Amino acid sequence: MSASEESSVRTYTQTLDLSLRIGELLLASGAGAADVTATMQAVARALGLRNVDVDITFTSLSASFQPVADEPAIVQLRYVKQRAIDYEHLTQVDHLVRELLRQEIDLKEARSALGRITSSGHDRPRWAITLGWGLMCGGVGLQLGGDLAVVVIACFAAMAIDRLQLRMSRRRYPFFYQQVAGGGIATVIALAVAATPLALDPSLVVTANIIMLLAGIGFVGALQDALTGFYITAGARLTEALLATAGIIAGVSGGISLAVAVGVEVPQLDPGTGNLSSVAWTILGSAIAAAGFAWSSYAPKRSIVPIALVSAVAMGISQSIAAPGIGRAWSVALAALFVGLVAYTVAGRLRVPPLVVVVSAVVPMLPGLSIYRGLTQLAEGGDSTSAGLLAMVTAASVAMALSSGVILGEYVAQPVKREAARLESRLAGPRLVGPLRTRPDGSQRTRRSRRNRAEASA
Repeated sequence: MSASEESSVRTYTQTLDLSLRIGELLLASGAGAADVTATMQAVARALGLRNVDVDITFTSLSASFQPVADEPAIVQLRYVKQRAIDYEHLTQVDHLVRELLRQEIDLKEARSALGRITSSGHDRPRWAITLGWGLMCGGVGLQLGGDLAVVVIACFAAMAIDRLQLRMSRRRYPFFYQQVAGGGIATVIALAVAATPLALDPSLVVTANIIMLLAGIGFVGALQDALTGFYITAGARLTEALLATAGIIAGVSGGISLAVAVGVEVPQLDPGTGNLSSVAWTILGSAIAAAGFAWSSYAPKRSIVPIALVSAVAMGISQSIAAPGIGRAWSVALAALFVGLVAYTVAGRLRVPPLVVVVSAVVPMLPGLSIYRGLTQLAEGGDSTSAGLLAMVTAASVAMALSSGVILGEYVAQPVKREAARLESRLAGPRLVGPLRTRPDGSQRTRRSRRNRAEASA
């Protein structure tokens, strides 16, 4: 092999590696498989590799490129080792991809920039993230109609759960056991406070912390993958969500059993019930919960207040539409449609991917309470089985309404560029991550041509 051929192969390999590393970070942060595929192909195309084949599953990514038809293809694989929502790194990678597609940086600079992103820390300490989770659960408690005691206990329980799960994560315990521990801690704290003379409804505390445990699960991402044709990834994400939910149920049941064993009187828990008569408090609680989740997910600070406002308006739409008797699924779908419609514009002004706005804004409307109620009633058996099945169907319909409403809103809001349509001809669905424009405009091509001529003459 000649020196020029070795240089070309090295460039091909580095380009595929860059695409895979970008795709790994996007997939680990909850981006849909369609968005990850399109972004990886756009990066490779911008660096001179056309017709790159990308294959994505829940835990692995592969990219292949065949320079010559009668020679073997270059294939690279990469595995998703850690899966954590990190909107700060997601935003930084999104900016990097845009700079790369605008031909502002080359392959070497892009690889160096990506290395700095993945190896750098965050601008907020870890204890601030714990406080953010406490703020989120306090907002959920307020949204459910809880009083000051419920809000305070929910905040305290959320912070205890976060610190415990962080320690377990560092010891590499599977996520299922982390959810079991979180559900158990929430129940034990709520029952311990309920055993005191303090007047407190423990079900509100438990359900507030359950929303926290369910917030990071990719319900919307799973249904987005299903709607866009990535059924293997969607099935894997749904399996993970169900397993994580089962862990919560096991933890809550274990907490009740422990309370009974030590002689603590266990009040009747009725998850998901609360005084929602005050729409104003519900809207305020929704805004606080969305802001707390965005903060805890390392969303850029400039996006926290707009996300809270979008979530508050969406919750107001959901509550006002549901009041006349319209089904919860339709009211949530219309609220999610609003989020999808405004997310593209809001995200553009904030310079963040629309995924950051969408996921954070719909967290207060997640069907976690229905899922919990349905699974507990199914576990009881007997006459509760039918009610449990009905609750599970309701939860599934609400989750589908959230996802489909958001995606429909993005369909309507995002301008479909001709270049993006060509690139994504085999994909379905709008982009929640990654730029729409995948080819440089005329002035950028002119600057690139001048630069290439200057380098050639030199």
